[in-house]
Amino acid sequence: MQDADFPDFRELAAFCESGVITPERMRAVDRNAAALGVPGLRLMEAAGLALALAVREYAPERVLVLCGRGNNGGDGLVAARHLQDLAVDVMVPACGSATPGFLAQVAALHHCAVTVREVTTPADVEAFAVLFERADVIVDAMLGTGVRGAPGELLASMVGRANGSAARVVAADVPTPGIRADLVLAFHRPKTHGARTAGIGIPIAAEVCTGPGDLLCLRPKGPGAHKGAGGEVLVVGGGPYQGAPFLAGMAALRAGADIVRVASPAYVPCPDLIHVPLSGPVVGAGHLETLIPLAERADVVLCGNGLGTGSHAAVQAVAGVARRLVLDADALRPPLPVGAATIYTPHAAEFARISGLLLPDRLADRARAVRESVPAGAAVLLKGAVDIVSDGTRVRFNRTGCPAMTVGGTGDVLAGVTAALFCRLPAFEAACAAAYANGRAGEAAAGGRDAGMTATEMLGHIPEVLYG
Repeated sequence: MQDADFPDFRELAAFCESGVITPERMRAVDRNAAALGVPGLRLMEAAGLALALAVREYAPERVLVLCGRGNNGGDGLVAARHLQDLAVDVMVPACGSATPGFLAQVAALHHCAVTVREVTTPADVEAFAVLFERADVIVDAMLGTGVRGAPGELLASMVGRANGSAARVVAADVPTPGIRADLVLAFHRPKTHGARTAGIGIPIAAEVCTGPGDLLCLRPKGPGAHKGAGGEVLVVGGGPYQGAPFLAGMAALRAGADIVRVASPAYVPCPDLIHVPLSGPVVGAGHLETLIPLAERADVVLCGNGLGTGSHAAVQAVAGVARRLVLDADALRPPLPVGAATIYTPHAAEFARISGLLLPDRLADRARAVRESVPAGAAVLLKGAVDIVSDGTRVRFNRTGCPAMTVGGTGDVLAGVTAALFCRLPAFEAACAAAYANGRAGEAAAGGRDAGMTATEMLGHIPEVLYG
């Protein structure tokens, strides 16, 4: 969906999260911003300028900028460039891996009135001890949010010298472990308690809308991965509508589940899926002896696809033993089944059926209604022209998709993708990633057409979006 079709983002600013942000979520926001036309180098420029302005508050004459070779160091190099009217020295490790952003800023800094001191050993740092002694302000841009553990020997020696100086210490985004900081200037949102925050121009949509950053939480399988590492999904459905549970099952496989069983009275030839035959025309209480053990062993149980209206008691019983549960279509009716952890995927009419609420027309009002209606410990993925995902606290909007996806079966594909991702992610994160990936797969399958696509055509695009 194009921004021109989307409401004023000022209405959605209320759904931005606040407080300390995790490094993982910040990486997702940065990636979403890049997809929206604000790449990392531009954010680095804004962060470095904000850092320089914070340094100037101390009215220094001499500034020492301590940099690592990552993007946090790049922020420090930008700050040094903006402070070149002062006496500025930069100290940076002479070797080691470096990010493209850091290298770009080093190249620019060589044309500035700034002295760059490359150090290789702690002895090199000691040789420049006078820089620490003379500095009025020391900028800590050594290690950012992506680094774990204590700094190495070289950076540790820089930390020790900074702690022993009389200079004010201003930390970029997060303080390097072990350093004393008079001011921690966080960019966009604080990563530690007590930090001051500076905006760097990240679009609101990068935080309140889904994007490619929401897929970064999908960790690749290691070389030692075994069959089943991607999760085991049980789909319970079919009877009145034969194809729906098999379409959902194939979507779960394409989204990364390793083993998918489809328990259904109907059978659609599909050799990749394990069919569990159920007697009779519909799923009922007489099948629980078969379904309960399968639900207990599955990582995620998906109920509702093609189920019809006569199976609700069986769905409630299966839900009671499910570790993780996705409910779609005909499973979305009162009394609402609940699993240990649950994702509900209603469209507007189904939402009204399970909540008793008619959704408002305005998107922000709809989002509030969804957020206030989420059962405890669950997540809701409300399907629509703009999907709304909420866990009762957080809200995310998904704008991917196209008019061709009004064809039958696309909701079954979404349910299958959601179930597969729920094997590996918490409920809210799984629902956000599934909504984004399903819409992108639909766009790819439609190829710009507004009609004539089938849900089956989406299946091959799902792994491309998620893992390509």
